[in-house]
Amino acid sequence: MISQFFVLSQRGDNIVFRDYRGEVQKGSAEIFFRKVKFWKDDGEEEAPPVFNVDGVNYFHVKVVGLLFVATTRVNVSPSLVLELLQRIARVIKDYLGVLNEDSLRKNFVLVYELLDEVIDFGYVQTTSTEVLKSYVFNEPIVVDAARLQPLSPAAIFMQGTKRMPGTAVTKSVVANEPGGRKREEIFVDIIEKISVTFSSSGYILTSEIDGTIQMKSYLTGNPEIRLALNDDLLIGKGGRSIYDYRSSTGSGAVVLDDCNFHESVRLDSFDVDRTLSLVPPDGEFPVMNYRMTQEFKPPFRINTLVEEAGALKAEVIIKISAEFSASITANTIVVEMPLPKYTTRDHGSFFVVADGESTQIVGGSEHTLRAKLTFSQESHGNITKEVGPVNMTFTIPMYNASKLQVKYLQIAKKSSTYNPYRWTSSFKPLNDPEMASHLNSSNLFALLLAALLFISRNGVAGSRQLLEKTEPEIPEFPKPNIPEFPKPEFPPLPTIPTFPKPELPPFPFIPNLPKPEFPFVPHAPALQKPGVPKRPESPHSASSP
Repeated sequence: MISQFFVLSQRGDNIVFRDYRGEVQKGSAEIFFRKVKFWKDDGEEEAPPVFNVDGVNYFHVKVVGLLFVATTRVNVSPSLVLELLQRIARVIKDYLGVLNEDSLRKNFVLVYELLDEVIDFGYVQTTSTEVLKSYVFNEPIVVDAARLQPLSPAAIFMQGTKRMPGTAVTKSVVANEPGGRKREEIFVDIIEKISVTFSSSGYILTSEIDGTIQMKSYLTGNPEIRLALNDDLLIGKGGRSIYDYRSSTGSGAVVLDDCNFHESVRLDSFDVDRTLSLVPPDGEFPVMNYRMTQEFKPPFRINTLVEEAGALKAEVIIKISAEFSASITANTIVVEMPLPKYTTRDHGSFFVVADGESTQIVGGSEHTLRAKLTFSQESHGNITKEVGPVNMTFTIPMYNASKLQVKYLQIAKKSSTYNPYRWTSSFKPLNDPEMASHLNSSNLFALLLAALLFISRNGVAGSRQLLEKTEPEIPEFPKPNIPEFPKPEFPPLPTIPTFPKPELPPFPFIPNLPKPEFPFVPHAPALQKPGVPKRPESPHSASSP
């Protein structure tokens, strides 16, 4: 149960605000942004996703530079609220197509309508894009996809050598193509987050992959989808330790620690042939989430060298080797290295590349970063223990380190519960002239009689055989020749003459007679009741003294 929901921009502007219960003060958005912006003053790098200020619990996630925030005063599950914020952002993106500040401001009416259907008095109702279609009626205002943030999820589809149209995955699921045509497209992508820790000598200490198979569907009619993964996919390490850098189609196997699937996925044949069957809902959703801690080949190798150049000077050399195919390019690269607190100056070519672009690395290449440091005091210990560790973040389109593959995607069939034409059937009605010429009364009677006799003799199992028989085995009776009699001609009906309307004489005039006057009759005197003489008292009735 939450009390408030609001979305803030990077500047702290309140774009969307909805108060469901009135339990938290109105200035909570400003309090939250001030606390997050100046969190470094408390001794930490950035604000955690959940914190408490003056008895109010604040939950927030950052999506494409926007802060999605929820507040409450009660004790609720943090993971539940954080997942709710992620799903709200996903639903808004499904309806708007593009999720950024401009699209939220232009479609604020649609966003408020979605929030009223998703949350009612602080309680979650539904976060399904397909279910919300029955309750949301506003149309989205299209926003240019070129205004997307560089690190947005849709930008991943548009990078790399295999490009697709820029508007492929940035359209609303409720918007049609020009001319009223429906979109019949589906997009599948494997997104992985890699975390690798190297030692000072270049050996791997820890490695982990958090991945997801993401799907965005624009298909109409709820068709059934079959998704095939690697044949040698294993769930659970089972005590094995495999270190194979080759593709999973060879001798090496893909071993996942654990995984979970979307609620619409059916695993009937997953253990047999590693295929997933599902009826995809509208919008973007994760088909499968997985985690992998098995040894894998990292895309980069990092070697660091720190040399002391004097009492107050040192030089840092970082060598980065890209160990992936030359047809792939890594971009949005950021390299960070903590320095001692008494460092006063660093200069030099901190990022050296051959093509002059400081945010891209082509596969198979090597690059060097150099920095000269100047300290305000002499270090009494080893300087290498006070520098580092090196942290590197990057994005590599069309590359996955786990070697998990989607072999094929097949649209099997339409859903049996879906009928695109309401109140119709695939059979022709009996009043169709073409159908009536083949099914007359004698054929229908013979068909019903043969079916009843066959079922009575062979039971229900025999009725299934009857349905499998072909139509020529049903006897056909010749149509009797009925002679056609000439239609009789009747004489025309006689014409009834029209008689004139009789004229009646007018009613005689009745004069108004004067009202008769009657003589006055005086009132008769009232008759008095004759008096009754009083009975004398008896001497015995007197009371004794």
